[in-house]
Amino acid sequence: MQRLKKKSLDRVEKVALRATRFIGSTESLLLHTILFIGSFLFYFFGVELEKILLVVTTIVSLEAIYLSIFIQMTVNRQARKLHAVAKDVEDIQEDIDEIQKDVDEIQEDVEDIQEEDEIEEKEEKEDDEILTRIENTMGKLIEEVIELKKQQQDKNIENKK
Repeated sequence: MQRLKKKSLDRVEKVALRATRFIGSTESLLLHTILFIGSFLFYFFGVELEKILLVVTTIVSLEAIYLSIFIQMTVNRQARKLHAVAKDVEDIQEDIDEIQKDVDEIQEDVEDIQEEDEIEEKEEKEDDEILTRIENTMGKLIEEVIELKKQQQDKNIENKK
């Protein structure tokens, strides 16, 4: 029953949309102009002017009533569409806010990684400096050992003599 009622309302809305589209067209303006001029031509065929004015006024009044209803239906439909769009915009805004939070978290992670990299580079530099000092010390120790061996050999040679 609800589905049938909704279908019926959809058809009425479609008629209302078509009617408002047509009424707002150049063709409608021309048609109404021709009808109004044509209705006053009945005067030349013997119809009293008061009767012509009564019929034209009645038709124009009825048309105005239906047009106002159709226009209001169209406005209501557009309002529903705008409400739906506004809801979509709110949802999109919420998504954007969540994405912004994610981006902020990623930025913080990147900063942490950069800080860790800087600390690692500093530690590597310190390690390199320590290794260089150890190499230099080892080099000096090797020279001293060689010197001591040479002195020992010289002593041994002197003792053998």
